[in-house]
Parts: sequence; C-alpha cells; structure tokens
Amino acid sequence: MFSKLAFPIFEQSIADYHKFDSVEQPIDNPYAKDQIEHLLYAKNWVDTVQWHYEDIIRNPEINPVEGLVLKRKIDASNQVRTDMVEYIDSYFLQKYSGVAPKADAKINSESPAWALDRLSILALKIFHMNEEATRPDASPEHRQKCQEKLDVLLEQKKDLSTAIDDLLTDIENGDKFMKVYKQMKMYNDEELNPVLYQNKK
Repeated sequence: MFSKLAFPIFEQSIADYHKFDSVEQPIDNPYAKDQIEHLLYAKNWVDTVQWHYEDIIRNPEINPVEGLVLKRKIDASNQVRTDMVEYIDSYFLQKYSGVAPKADAKINSESPAWALDRLSILALKIFHMNEEATRPDASPEHRQKCQEKLDVLLEQKKDLSTAIDDLLTDIENGDKFMKVYKQMKMYNDEELNPVLYQNKK
C-alpha cells in the first residue's frame, strides 16, 4: 500500500527538520533523485518549512518589512508545493500509463498527489499536536484537550490512508482514471496578475 510507503517518509522529513528547527536549514534528501521516495521527502520538507513560516508570520510583534519578506517566501513556497504535487502526479501518470480504463470508469475529485498532499500536512498536524499533548510545562487540561484532538487526527490518518490506497487500486484496475489539471496559479504570473502587469507599463 502506497500510504505505508509515504507516511514514514513524511515523518522522517519532519524529524530531520526538527533536529535543527530552522527555516534556513538546507534540505538533505537521503533518497536518490530517481526514486519516488525522493519526491515524497522533498514534498514534505517544503510543507514543513512553510508550516514554520506560517508560525513566524503570525507573530504580532513581527517587523513589517520582515513580514513582507516572509510573505514573499510563503508565496514562493506555495508555488514549489504545487510543482511538487504535479511532479508526483506525473509519476502516477507514468506508472499507470499502460492501464486501459474500463468503459464505466469514473474520475476522482482529486488526483493521487493532491490526496498525498493532505496526508503530508496531516503528518505535520500529528507531530505538532503530539508535542502539545506531551508538553511538560502545559496544564493537564491543555494536554488532555490536545490528546483528544490527536486521537481524531490519528483516525483521520487511517481513513485518508485507506482512501489513497483505494484510489490507487481503482486506477490500477481501470475502475477510475487520472485526469490532471495544471494549477494555473495567477498571482505570481506577470501576465495574469493585474498588479504585476500594470506595473510593467
């Protein structure tokens, strides 16, 4: 099952990041570039760094100039995240390129890689909620509430993993087919964002 491959890699990326816990640290991907594991690790690393960007930018005392710089980094990170999802979907398109969909095959509402994107984010939620549920300096009430939330996240992990594996099985069997749309983000495009193209005049 693919989820059993992906989730431990997401956990590995998160653990590696937290060895130094700095958004400035470079990625040290342990997997070869021709492996899907490389893409999965890189995808979660982007998510993990962006998670901490989002924490930093919510500091009410942040310097406005530093906040603007960070907002630009978040925008760039979002674009990389989207690109990584499309790379992972390309892997699945290639993997199942020889499968002939059945006459009654249906399309899924999201591609496999976008479902894996949610699993990657879920791995981050689980890691950080577990930190809060076990934080020694937190009150017992805080830890209990966080443990209850963690239990829900773990149930969600189980359900989402099953859904991902079922989707891939359906694609492999021809019961569903993949159709991938490029995300066509407009806000970074000088030809599509009116603020950017008006400034070029």
